[in-house]
Amino acid sequence: MSTFAQRITRIWYDGEPVPWWLRLLVPAYRGLRRLHLAPYALGLRRPARIAAPVIVVGNLTAGGSGKTPLAIALAENLRLHGFRPGVVSRGYGGTETGPLLLDDVPDPRRVGDEPCVIRRRAGVEVAVGRDRARAAALLLERGVNVVIADDGLQHVALARDIEICVVDGQRRFGNGLLLPAGPLREPLARLDTIPFRVCNGGAAQAGEIPMRLVGDVAVPVQRAAATRPLDAFAGRRVHAVAAIGNPERFFLALRTHGIEVVPHAFADHHAFAPADLAFGDGLPVLMTEKDAVKCVPFAEAHHWCVPVRAELPASFFDAVIERLRAAKAR
Repeated sequence: MSTFAQRITRIWYDGEPVPWWLRLLVPAYRGLRRLHLAPYALGLRRPARIAAPVIVVGNLTAGGSGKTPLAIALAENLRLHGFRPGVVSRGYGGTETGPLLLDDVPDPRRVGDEPCVIRRRAGVEVAVGRDRARAAALLLERGVNVVIADDGLQHVALARDIEICVVDGQRRFGNGLLLPAGPLREPLARLDTIPFRVCNGGAAQAGEIPMRLVGDVAVPVQRAAATRPLDAFAGRRVHAVAAIGNPERFFLALRTHGIEVVPHAFADHHAFAPADLAFGDGLPVLMTEKDAVKCVPFAEAHHWCVPVRAELPASFFDAVIERLRAAKAR
């Protein structure tokens, strides 16, 4: 992670004073946001409505908060209840502008890392594209009857039936300021309009649904060896690699298993190269699943992936399905 990114993190989340020049940029961000929303507010444009209910999973802050694991858990649960879910994504970090339907072996350099993880883990149809309504149309052609939009809370061009906001339970909303002085994409008042607020880790506050990310196995990135319990690395020194919104969350999770962590934090969606993992000592390298999909071409035998699954109360899924069925009945 660059020195500038580290400083921004300290300003947003660790109480470091906000420089005057960052504060001066907040009105510019607010103005651009209002300009983007103006055609919809004035009725000049309308959000695109597709022929299936849409569930948007997003957050109010820049960076990751656990949206993708929740999207996977939703897709798996909906399928158990007889739905045919699919996922639409911008494909951030990839070169594809779309719309494009992912195949069974998608290239993360083209379609982004998170869509690849969703396709592999949930086994559902996934489409990427800047125009998410057109990408969602590809899903409907494949028989999808519920669309999950991964990271689309601020993408007003696509109409939605259910909104879910994921909150990082450790970082919360940082200093509570709008970009770039703080991490907020929208004012906190936006929370009042969102029916489901999911708290990832930490202590869930009033009105929030608790979510826990569980990672208890290590999978070889090459998939040429057997999966191991994560506890098999307890007491050992390892290199921990994370290019996610909150790398410290991954490092802390490994430490709770008694693993001695040498942390290596990269910028979110970092495009890995072999040199990034060349630590020269032969120690095991543990990384997130999102990072592993980008390292497959040059992974070595001591490179391991730690997938996580999202655990939430059954009542949350029941409430989502109830709203979903009501939306389909309209």
